[in-house]
Amino acid sequence: MKSFFAYLGVRKRVVENTILIMSVALVTLMLYRVPWQALAYVGAECVGIGAVVVILDYSSYRRCCRSLNGMMEEIRFSIEHLPQPWDGVSEAYTGLIRALFEEKNRIETRWRTSYADMMEYYTAWVHQIKTPIAAMRLTLEGQEGKEALALSTDLSRIEQYVEMVLCYLRLDAGTTDYCFTLCDLDDILKQALRRFANFFIGKKIRLRYEPVHYKVLTDEKWLLFVIEQVLSNALKYTKEGQISIELKDEVLIIKDTGIGIAAEDLPRVFEKGYTGYNGRRDKKASGIGLYLCRRITANLGHRIWANSVLGEGTAVCINLHRETMEHE
Repeated sequence: MKSFFAYLGVRKRVVENTILIMSVALVTLMLYRVPWQALAYVGAECVGIGAVVVILDYSSYRRCCRSLNGMMEEIRFSIEHLPQPWDGVSEAYTGLIRALFEEKNRIETRWRTSYADMMEYYTAWVHQIKTPIAAMRLTLEGQEGKEALALSTDLSRIEQYVEMVLCYLRLDAGTTDYCFTLCDLDDILKQALRRFANFFIGKKIRLRYEPVHYKVLTDEKWLLFVIEQVLSNALKYTKEGQISIELKDEVLIIKDTGIGIAAEDLPRVFEKGYTGYNGRRDKKASGIGLYLCRRITANLGHRIWANSVLGEGTAVCINLHRETMEHE
């Protein structure tokens, strides 16, 4: 009934004009003193023919509406099943839809080509820059002292930023190479801790970590990236004290005793580009690290959030539980 009233709304002017013409015709016949039996017959004929026309037109309208509703998702990829126009106006709209669809395809083709060129350039750049980084790493091997430790720490930070660039590009590439397997969480954590060993030593930050003995269904490479980002932030904003890593009810908790996060900033720390009060003080924060963590954990089927008290520290929590996926 609702669709019929909608149909009447669309055909309102046609219906009004039809009723007006029929009324004029009947009044004209009455003025010529046509017998009322003839008037009733003509009126009945007009109503019958009008009802048939309305029913047929309404059926066509319903089919067209169902077809258009069914295309709501399909039209992103094809307009093959676009319904045939039933009048001049619908034909014009159909032509407009086809023109817009063709323009969308042209824009998408240009965007894909441009994005592929950019990915190719930055991928080559990442591989090229890894060569001097590896050479500097070899140069620093065997050297001791505060300067060597500081250089090694800065070099690790450069490596992290390079990987962040590649990760940022790959997330929107549509071809991210996720590979889900049962991984030993301790192996992932130890890889991250080895990478930041110089940071712990240089800043004299204590580490509290006991093996968690837990298998997680995830992509090891991408989860490692998330944990490294969280550890990097914890070390960056912790001047003294400790960083602890523990697992509670399948939730990995990385907690520091750093400067903490302001209450008004906490709901937005995972937004793209948001740096908050700490970022404005630091002047070097990009607001990208935690944003990437949120994107990646969502793709992995995990969930990430943060709890913090300003001046007391921050705890970043990653729920590693999955219910539906089977490991390879």
